[in-house]
Amino acid sequence: MDLSRITSRLRQAGAGDRGLSTIEVVILAPVMILFILVLVAFGQLVDGRGALDGAARDAARAGSIQKDHGTAIAEARRAAESNLADVCSGPVSVVQKSAGFEPDTLFTVEVSCEVRGLGSLGLNIPTTLSASFSSPLDPYRRTA
Repeated sequence: MDLSRITSRLRQAGAGDRGLSTIEVVILAPVMILFILVLVAFGQLVDGRGALDGAARDAARAGSIQKDHGTAIAEARRAAESNLADVCSGPVSVVQKSAGFEPDTLFTVEVSCEVRGLGSLGLNIPTTLSASFSSPLDPYRRTA
């Protein structure tokens, strides 16, 4: 056999694989990008959950140190809204879950809002998260 015939046969055998890596990249690149976007969206959900827990804690504490019930709810709402300004895509809801506003009891609030999360992927799935926290009414709370 001639050396030129051997090389031409080897070239013909490898000709069927030409462009295969390009096709792999074209198919796999969108799948990998979608996977990364899903990870980012779920990361935003986890971050929103942490922010909501912190906002509920701050709202309960802000309300528990106030003199009267009306001011306590207003301060709890203000604390939650300031904490969740860049996390929630809609209004922040603050609801008192404890009964009354008597000394030596707990002031419990539930904070909820709609988190962006999967909306960044174009999926308009409403994701409403909520968190609650209790704080004891401070016996030395504000008197003025």
